[in-house]
Amino acid sequence: MTAIAAAPVVEPAPNRTMVLISIMLAMIMTVLDQTIANVALPHMAGSVSASGDQITWVLTSYIIAAAIMTPTTGWLAGRFGRKQVFLVSIVGFTIASAMCGAAQNLQEIVIFRILQGAFGASMAPLSQAVMLDAYPLEERGPIMAIWSMGIMVAPIAGPVLGGWLTDNFSWRWVFYINLPVGILCFLGVSTFLHERRHGEKLRFDAMGFALLSLMLASFQLFLDRGQNNDWFHSTEIMIEAAVAGLALVLFAIHSATTDKPFLPVELLRDRNFVTATGLGLAVGLLVFSVMALLPGMTQTLLGYPVMTAGLIQAPRGVGSLVSMFFAGRLVGRVDTRFLIITGLLLFAISFFGMSHFSLQMGYFSMIWTGIVQGLGMGLIFLPMTTLAFATLAPNLRGDGTGVFTLIRNLGNAAGISIMQAVFVQNVSIVHARLTETLTPDNPIAAPMLNGQANMEALNGEVTRQASMVAYTDVFHAMFLATLAAIPLVLLLRKPADQIPASAEPMAAD
Repeated sequence: MTAIAAAPVVEPAPNRTMVLISIMLAMIMTVLDQTIANVALPHMAGSVSASGDQITWVLTSYIIAAAIMTPTTGWLAGRFGRKQVFLVSIVGFTIASAMCGAAQNLQEIVIFRILQGAFGASMAPLSQAVMLDAYPLEERGPIMAIWSMGIMVAPIAGPVLGGWLTDNFSWRWVFYINLPVGILCFLGVSTFLHERRHGEKLRFDAMGFALLSLMLASFQLFLDRGQNNDWFHSTEIMIEAAVAGLALVLFAIHSATTDKPFLPVELLRDRNFVTATGLGLAVGLLVFSVMALLPGMTQTLLGYPVMTAGLIQAPRGVGSLVSMFFAGRLVGRVDTRFLIITGLLLFAISFFGMSHFSLQMGYFSMIWTGIVQGLGMGLIFLPMTTLAFATLAPNLRGDGTGVFTLIRNLGNAAGISIMQAVFVQNVSIVHARLTETLTPDNPIAAPMLNGQANMEALNGEVTRQASMVAYTDVFHAMFLATLAAIPLVLLLRKPADQIPASAEPMAAD
């Protein structure tokens, strides 16, 4: 993709607050839709006569479309202008939301979710790019703190809001809720966001886009369907993995040999950007996989209602808000790397506490580990985002934000699939070990081995115990992985060490 020649000068200073509110609403709307539909899936399945396996396409179709379209953000913004792309994205996403709510069968809802993901893919990276260019470096910390709050709080609020809407109205309101928000976003962006630079006639690397799209689609299908198809024991999974690997190799070769690749190679020359993006991938592998595992644990093993299972995760969001508030004021005053390391250590403490969960635990264990993990989020995501773009040239920010968002989303998807696969495998292993001792010569187990009902009850209890052990094993693995990620932070440079004058974003006048 051809780099944008100059960073656009956006809104005049008096409009900054309204622009911030408008783009934050748009970004939260799209991020929220990644998780808000989760708790409504059983209701959707019954309404559109879909099986449990089929209804998951409601989630994966959105992720696939968003992953494929995210890297086009830089080219679209350079060709048509950020404001125009923002407005089209808002309109398309809002209309697609209404169509999802009105869908009558599985095919319709999957198609409309694909449209949702495609139109919404540009909004998060564009909102970040607008904020980076609207505010000078010394004001960027608090503003990026606000931006990061939307990124982190929206996925946490999604299950709670989705459960409340489904219980009190219907699953269709999970999508209809976007209509008033989309209208407000459109009015705000069209009124307050000003962009003096018009779109340029930029060359589009169709081959690079096709190869990257093929790689992302195949990789997402591999992750999503691997668990149900026994991974590499399935011909389908092997084909998807091979296609993803081949497409990645061809994309790398094409990018290295073409004059104007789809993603600028210059991004790889910025050590801070590459390292921070790698950290974003690692954190995504950990954080969002936990958010996917906890609802199943709390509802299935601990017997929490759906709303309680969602509300029990709210303290994590509170912790994120508190730490982002302070992180936004500390960025630039203390070594940013110290903040990231502190956040990772808080993650490690939280995961270590979660590795001691049990079937007899109360609410407090869930609450304090969630709060500590939330505090870690704020100290990681905001400084990491600041360092990622501190030394990146302004003309690369459009592509940079797209790549940064893409890698984070891939980390989220990969983490969920990997940790879920590890959990399922651990359940089988632990279950087998526990049943080895349940023999007729065991005086404790012998009475439960008489009669079909007794044996079924015993097997159910063994499965519960095995599941909790499997969960704690996964959390312990996350604890070790977090400690292993800390040395990566040392590869980052302080912004003051490497911010040339030309890298200073153009402040809005």
